[in-house]
Amino acid sequence: MKVKEIMTKDIVYVDKDQDLKYVLDLMKKHDITKIPVVEDKKPFGVITDNVISYKLGSIRKRGVSTSRLHASSVTEKEIITISPNTDVKKILKMVGQPGPTMLLAVDKDKLVGVITKADLLHLVDSKKSLNDLMQRNVFSVSPDDRVVHARRVMINKNVARLPVLNQGKLVGIISDVEIAFAFASLKKSFSLGHQKHQLDELLVQDVMKISVVWTTPSVTAIDAAKLMTKHNVGALPVIKENTLVGIVTRTDLLKTISL
Repeated sequence: MKVKEIMTKDIVYVDKDQDLKYVLDLMKKHDITKIPVVEDKKPFGVITDNVISYKLGSIRKRGVSTSRLHASSVTEKEIITISPNTDVKKILKMVGQPGPTMLLAVDKDKLVGVITKADLLHLVDSKKSLNDLMQRNVFSVSPDDRVVHARRVMINKNVARLPVLNQGKLVGIISDVEIAFAFASLKKSFSLGHQKHQLDELLVQDVMKISVVWTTPSVTAIDAAKLMTKHNVGALPVIKENTLVGIVTRTDLLKTISL
């Protein structure tokens, strides 16, 4: 199987000189967290929700509005380009390794497609239960924790999202994309002199996603992959007897694929 058979060909991309507000609007419109960046129609890098939330939350960027930040200022320039004729087996070997989470398919210097973990989910056919695949050491936050604290946990523990628990019950989930949109909204709504205080006081409950898609330990990998695809989510909290017992990510499921 070749990359060209499964890659996303209808690409949502931005020019490196477009403003960050436009990038965020595209992310929201298309419900995506990663966007390729081009320069003179050639691949320049990739923008992710992770980098946006980091940049907007950093001290040196707090006083700059999203309309004044260009796409290039939040672009990861260390990208991996592949040929549309690359074997998918080679892509699967990269899953879970450090590096870009979006691969750019390039033909004659032209961006012709992209590959993300979501594009690979339909290849999962394992009947292993999540009880054997899920991560049991789950980091979480509470609704009244500050967003800056949640973001710090995500960075320190190298996780992309955190379940939100209230007295042990799952009430939400917070990830880079919610934080990125919240920081951008805050910068738009408050003057420079008030932004730092508002940023520091922003609570998890103010930005978390409330409608959480979850599953149970007995669900198989293939059914979990279908659930993730249906709802376009990157992870599923695993619940047993009303208690969070684990979490399974796209990466966990993709590691079960054997072509």
